[in-house]
Amino acid sequence: MPPNPAPRQDSVLPDPLSRELVPRLLSWYAENARDLPWRLSCDPYRVWVSEIMLQQTTVDVVRDYYARFLKAFPTVEALAAAEESDVLKLWEGLGYYTRARNMLRAAKVIMEKHGGNFPSAYEDIRALPGVGDYTAGAIASICFDAPRAAVDGNVLRVFSRLMAQDYPTAADKKRLAGQISALYPKGACGDFTQSLMELGALVCTPSSPQCGACPVSTLCRAHAEGKVDAFPARRAAKEKRVEALTVLILTRGEEIAMRRRAPVGLLGGLWELPNAPGHLDGADAVAFAGRLGARPEKLIQSGRAAHVFSHVRWDMLWYHIACDAGAPALDGGAVWVSPAARREKHSLPSAFSKLLKQAGLDA
Repeated sequence: MPPNPAPRQDSVLPDPLSRELVPRLLSWYAENARDLPWRLSCDPYRVWVSEIMLQQTTVDVVRDYYARFLKAFPTVEALAAAEESDVLKLWEGLGYYTRARNMLRAAKVIMEKHGGNFPSAYEDIRALPGVGDYTAGAIASICFDAPRAAVDGNVLRVFSRLMAQDYPTAADKKRLAGQISALYPKGACGDFTQSLMELGALVCTPSSPQCGACPVSTLCRAHAEGKVDAFPARRAAKEKRVEALTVLILTRGEEIAMRRRAPVGLLGGLWELPNAPGHLDGADAVAFAGRLGARPEKLIQSGRAAHVFSHVRWDMLWYHIACDAGAPALDGGAVWVSPAARREKHSLPSAFSKLLKQAGLDA
């Protein structure tokens, strides 16, 4: 495929916004930027790791994951040489595990195609597995001083209010990205990108925006018209599909039965607790455990939990069943896993680890 063309600049942002936005934001950012670990360096590998982790995840959650990940994989070369299971284990609890798999794939591409050097051209960054327009723009501007906008939810909200208009389609967002890119100040592209992100995160928030503290409130049409809460327009959330599951917490002493999920699809290739569709009663759950070869001895307790994904909600009924200490190898791909092995190698998604916590077991 040919490289992505530069964003179209077929329209420009109006004055005084186009004239005053950059200096005001850069001045504000210099005084108000948060002290975040990924801002200590413009190393594209470190910035990339942070940007991927921050997708669908809050800053407070990412801090510890970021530190642990870089300790284990301090360079793109170290990541490229890693086992997928080790990468997924470090990702455990962050969710959206496809991000981690794509990072591993991208690291291998960087080693094989770019000689181990993180690519500097926007088109090459954008071509890496798991990298979209936003992430490519963030890396290009922050690390290589390229005038490329990084339009995420925060930045889109800021401009929706500044312009008092919505950007509902992909074409609208692309046009806006081109308009923002035209504003980028040479020598300060990274700071401008981060100032926009910071404004959306700290001041121009989805609810209760702090317009009194905003350095560009006098440039904001929505603020002038008293319509800040109207932009961007809230769209009705799609109703999530609900799936009922019965999940077995099978214990043999301190060991717990686990198995791998199918390699594709939701949580593909990760470890899980044995489960079946629908809600089984206690007797049927014990019989299910027997079919796995677990030799159930006692149904200890049961409970109910939900877990919400982007498109589906799991309604889980779980049973903790103690099994014969002499139970043999399990059927159906399940294995007995010790606490040490769970901590070191077996990445259990939070959808299942929360059930262990409910049952009072070591997750």
